[in-house]
Amino acid sequence: MAATYCLGRAFTALAALLLLSFGSFAASQIEDQAEQFFRSGHTNNWAVLVCTSRFWFNYRHVANTLSVYRSVKRLGIPDSHIVLMLADDMACNPRNPKPATVFSHKNMELNVYGDDVEVDYRSYEVTVENFLRVLTGRIPPSTPRSKRLLSDDRSNILIYMTGHGGNGFLKFQDSEEITNIELADAFEQMWQKRRYNELLFIIDTCQGASMYERFYSPNIMALASSQVGEDSLSHQPDPAIGVHLMDRYTFYVLEFLEEINPASQTNMNDLFQVCPKSLCVSTPGHRTDLFQRDPKNVLITDFFGSVRKVEITTETISLQQHSEMESSFKDNQMDEELMEPLKYAEQLPVAQIIHQKPKPKDWHPPGGFILGLWALIIMVFFKTYGIKHMKFIF
Repeated sequence: MAATYCLGRAFTALAALLLLSFGSFAASQIEDQAEQFFRSGHTNNWAVLVCTSRFWFNYRHVANTLSVYRSVKRLGIPDSHIVLMLADDMACNPRNPKPATVFSHKNMELNVYGDDVEVDYRSYEVTVENFLRVLTGRIPPSTPRSKRLLSDDRSNILIYMTGHGGNGFLKFQDSEEITNIELADAFEQMWQKRRYNELLFIIDTCQGASMYERFYSPNIMALASSQVGEDSLSHQPDPAIGVHLMDRYTFYVLEFLEEINPASQTNMNDLFQVCPKSLCVSTPGHRTDLFQRDPKNVLITDFFGSVRKVEITTETISLQQHSEMESSFKDNQMDEELMEPLKYAEQLPVAQIIHQKPKPKDWHPPGGFILGLWALIIMVFFKTYGIKHMKFIF
């Protein structure tokens, strides 16, 4: 009997041990699945779109930026997550034959200004200082939410810039410039302050590749419209307004983005090939050595869209317990709402307000009293002296 009892105890212990190990294995498997599910690393998307050029002959730079703005909004990034900086308002320029419009295609086929454009920084607000403050978060407390880049360490950020540049610099409004060193240091500040998960930098300017040569922060992928020593050329001249409508590189990038939808599986390698030298005339460049993932595994919508991963389950989840908690929370909230007016009323000096005497008002003559008084004086004057005595008075 004792041997049978000991054998039963041993089997029970072994079964408990197996059950415990199976439970821990299942828990670790669930954790691995969750880690795999969130391995993309980002939970939100932001875009900073910057046009640095003023004056009518730079119409194409404004059209470039507004076209990218239109594309990222179409793919799901809301205005609340877009910081749009336009150095000039071409839609309201007196030389614009069609006010309140900016076109990016010939024959005025596509108005990229639209009815719902939200410009966050315009005209003389577009400066190197303000741009760097937006990136690094070093902005005054009074700055409104729409002018802030409220990103975090789970944010994928698209930064697009266009304007006139040279070897290692980009001009802002023909009055100042940002260098590639300043830009690289700003990105490093963003990384140290955990303001991004991955960053895609695109620049359309002359010698654009020089702007990403000094980058040294991790998780940055960069694209440029031209190599060092090359010009970035314009595209689509419009005789009706007398200027070019877009730049070549941005035109072909946007033509590529028009084929993208939120469910598209197109990757960044496809974006690298959209504008060969035969089309752009200049040689577009890209840099991926700082980026941890393989570009062929990076979807276009990871930066140009706002696509969230979801998990569909067929399990039934009971909400009864939650509903009881919600009902109790609502009851407590109603009690608080009932108590709040009483608490607020106790703070008011009700007795003083009721029993105080009304303050006597200062007397002011009616509006027409002064005018009537002057009319009376003039009538008495004419009755006394008459018209014939006027020459002796004046």
